[in-house]
Amino acid sequence: MDSVQARTNMVENQLRTNRISDPAVLTAMGDVPRELFLPKAFHGVAYADEDLILADGRFMIEPLVFARMLQAAAIGEDDIVLVLGCDTGYAAAVASKLAATVISIQRDDEASIRIQPLLDQVEADNVATSVRARPVDGDPGQAPFDAILVIGALDTIPIALVDQLNEDGRLVAIEGQGRVGRGVVVSKMHGVPAKREIFDAHVPDFKDVEASQAFAF
Repeated sequence: MDSVQARTNMVENQLRTNRISDPAVLTAMGDVPRELFLPKAFHGVAYADEDLILADGRFMIEPLVFARMLQAAAIGEDDIVLVLGCDTGYAAAVASKLAATVISIQRDDEASIRIQPLLDQVEADNVATSVRARPVDGDPGQAPFDAILVIGALDTIPIALVDQLNEDGRLVAIEGQGRVGRGVVVSKMHGVPAKREIFDAHVPDFKDVEASQAFAF
């Protein structure tokens, strides 16, 4: 597989043709090799427009949905970004090309150790990994964040994450159940959060959210 050509095709045929117009997002996704963050058996389908289900409950969401999330997050070069639910490290690697600092929450030390060499290979030296038993709770000790990306579908947005947004911050997630899902942006202005739906989407469910208290908008 010519991975460079595959990435170019992804950007030109999947992203640009579906209203992904942010040059920084297109460049970041064209620069980071998806196959690097996947087992060898998945290299041939790394750029397919579908979710990839891996072992141990891990997954990589399809390129277009991820690009839409990045575009909606409007990550600036001075932003501090929190990434949750991406056990492959790919989402953090791409976000690192857009932000000043990225904090990626992993479920265990093994996952953190596994992705560090991959981040090094793509020179994502502004990514810090943190291990928490419940990634959906975020990282209150490092808050507030300018942007939060939740990789995995949630039934509802947890209060704990909304509270970690900076003023004017953006939380982007897929909210919904089963095959019905919507990409949403939660923003905060003058301390008041608001949510808007921006696109239809279906991605695998985020784990360990059963006891999370939801925010009422």
